[in-house]
Amino acid sequence: MNRDQIKFLAIITMTCNHIANIFLTPGTLLFEVMIDIGYFTAITMCYFLVEGYDYTHDKKKYGERLLLFGVISFIPFCLAFGMIQMNMLCTLFLCFLILKVMEMSIGKWEKWIVILIIIFVSLYSDWALLAPVFTILFAKSKENRIKTAISFGIGACLFAGFNYLSNLESMSTGGALIHALCSGIGPVAAGIIILFCYNGKKSDHAGKASKWFFYIYYPAHLLFLWALHQLCML
Repeated sequence: MNRDQIKFLAIITMTCNHIANIFLTPGTLLFEVMIDIGYFTAITMCYFLVEGYDYTHDKKKYGERLLLFGVISFIPFCLAFGMIQMNMLCTLFLCFLILKVMEMSIGKWEKWIVILIIIFVSLYSDWALLAPVFTILFAKSKENRIKTAISFGIGACLFAGFNYLSNLESMSTGGALIHALCSGIGPVAAGIIILFCYNGKKSDHAGKASKWFFYIYYPAHLLFLWALHQLCML
């Protein structure tokens, strides 16, 4: 599979997650399955953010695109999910800033202080804390297959652990454990596909239209799902 095929797969799984969050009843089997399918996306996008950061010819424009579409997506995200919070593109922009800081010629302690500040800011965004950690893991393990596999494993365990702890109050210990294990399937699947199916190349037919599609789809699908939900409630 090439890069664009995996990104399209990530878009499909993300959309499944968003449909479940907006339209389905929490706790039902279909809701849980579609939610868990969607957990494939975030860790995948963090991986490709790190890869894209190294490959891009213009890091400034790369960051500007993330910020621009993060701002554009703010209102659609808030409308779709009924809360005021920064969206995943904003989170990816914060992760981009972390990569910038990591390559800066400043002291080690200064770097980590700035990185910790950025991670703190992510608390107000989608995939808080986790996406920055995924990004740091992949940045430290790039071009090393074993380290990348370990990074995916750590990422999946962290996410499953987060879900376990967050569900302990509302579920039994066993229920929270099952929920956590299921939530880790998406990140594990992402690791398997990237490690064993990804050919390291972009699509032969990829062009500017393909690149911009990934940015435009995010706010567009959120706005569409919100509008559809409003119509269903009439």
